[in-house]
Parts: sequence; structure tokens; C-alpha cells
Amino acid sequence: MADIVDLGNEQAEYLLELALAQRAAAQPSGPSATHCEDCDEPIPALRREKVAGCTTCVECQRVREVKRG
Repeated sequence: MADIVDLGNEQAEYLLELALAQRAAAQPSGPSATHCEDCDEPIPALRREKVAGCTTCVECQRVREVKRG
């Protein structure tokens, strides 16, 4: 029979799996853009390779994240 600690651990594991699934679904996929959609500068090949589906250069992405808080 499960006690309160077991139930709590099961709930925590469920919530972690749910959060990870939601994060994975929110990640862009597909080919990366060749030029930044904010400043229209070329996105370096290494960034396009390492960040699947990126649409902004590093600097513009940093600005977006700062604005988001």
C-alpha cells in the first residue's frame, strides 16, 4: 500500500514529465532561417546548426529574452 510520500513522489514525477513534454512541444523544429527576422543580418552557420528552427541572431534573441523578463 502506498503511503503519502509515495503518492507525493508519483505526483512530482508526473508533473515533471508534463513540464518536459510541454517544453519539448514549444521548441521550434525544422530548418533554421538564414537571416534574422528582427535585424535581417545573416545567422551564423554554427547557430543554425546547433539551434534547430532558430529565426533570430544571438543578439536579437538576447534582446527578446531580456524583454520577456
